Amino acid sequence: MAILVRDIRESFESSPFYNHMGIEILHFEENTVKIKLSIKEHVLNANGTLHGGVHATMLDFIQGMLLRSITKTRCATMNLNVQYLAAISEGDIFAEANVLQLGYKVAFMEGEIRDSDRRILAKGTGTFKVIRD
Repeated sequence: MAILVRDIRESFESSPFYNHMGIEILHFEENTVKIKLSIKEHVLNANGTLHGGVHATMLDFIQGMLLRSITKTRCATMNLNVQYLAAISEGDIFAEANVLQLGYKVAFMEGEIRDSDRRILAKGTGTFKVIRD
């Protein structure tokens, strides 16, 4: 039975952690995924800016979502590197990703997070294991 992109989207939307973070899928099709997070007080750090773990979480989600939209199978993060480029305290942030290299068992991805003015806040790369049943 073929896995549909709709089913993959629904699997993310039903994830308790995804919902706890407050992430919203704006676009989810094969090879094109975009997510949004409206910054709330519970995701701020002691400095009053978006916690770095939120950046990492969004980058992990967006890269995994994109990979799953393409491969139609599960994946697992093997490595995630994040570069923090600018702080933000309020508003909406958006994440998108690209595939840099896709092999049968391993994929190398990149993602970025921008604010509403398209200012880049963080970039990240990830190595993912493609889980083939």
